[in-house]
Amino acid sequence: MKSLKIFIIIFSLSVTAAKAQFTKAELQVSGLTCALCAKSTEKALRTLPFVGEIKTDLIRNTYLITFKNDVPVNFEQISKKVQGSGFSVNSLKATFNFANTKVAENTFNYGGDTYRLLNAADKSFTGDVNFTVVDNGFAPKSVSKKYLGQVTDTAPASGRIYHLAI
Repeated sequence: MKSLKIFIIIFSLSVTAAKAQFTKAELQVSGLTCALCAKSTEKALRTLPFVGEIKTDLIRNTYLITFKNDVPVNFEQISKKVQGSGFSVNSLKATFNFANTKVAENTFNYGGDTYRLLNAADKSFTGDVNFTVVDNGFAPKSVSKKYLGQVTDTAPASGRIYHLAI
């Protein structure tokens, strides 16, 4: 009976302690002209260790990517895989689960990288929140220019700074 109680306590703690992470993303790729192009890009994306599932929409040239749990997501690797297939990222919209994540001065850290929220106005975040990555190479130039025109960042101790818009 005592071991059953211990098991129930451990199980309930492990279920309620959700980890903060990116859960999914919608990736729009420009330059795709046929189903074979889309398939080769999908195949390249599947080699990334954090990619769980991919659904392709050939009409909109988008990939709905579901990420694996407890594996840090690296957007730079996604961009490199797309470019390595001969195409470019047109937009990247991601969903982040803010369980146990502290946001200070519109900035949070994840997977060794720093994420800066550009239009958050010091909101508090809980649960799943959708963002658009507005850095060059992840958004059209007009969008990057709009959001990054007046941004001055200092280099983080490690990793890279990503800029996100809600």
